[in-house]
Amino acid sequence: MPFPKIEEARSLSDEELGEEILAVKRQLFELRLQQATRRLEKSHQFKHARHRLAQLMTVESERMRSSTQQVPSQAATQE
Repeated sequence: MPFPKIEEARSLSDEELGEEILAVKRQLFELRLQQATRRLEKSHQFKHARHRLAQLMTVESERMRSSTQQVPSQAATQE
């Protein structure tokens, strides 16, 4: 199973992005629980889930950074 592309994460709305982040965090929790109880069969799922979470959080931080950079520039033009 190939890693999902970051373009897929960038195409999500802000609300969908937040929901997806929660879903992946929940999935990681379930994987840790399965590992602790020795029921985990596919250990590579950790790598995929962590990779997806990193992509989603990167997109979220990019959006936060771009929105904070736009606010001061708009305030400067209004003065």
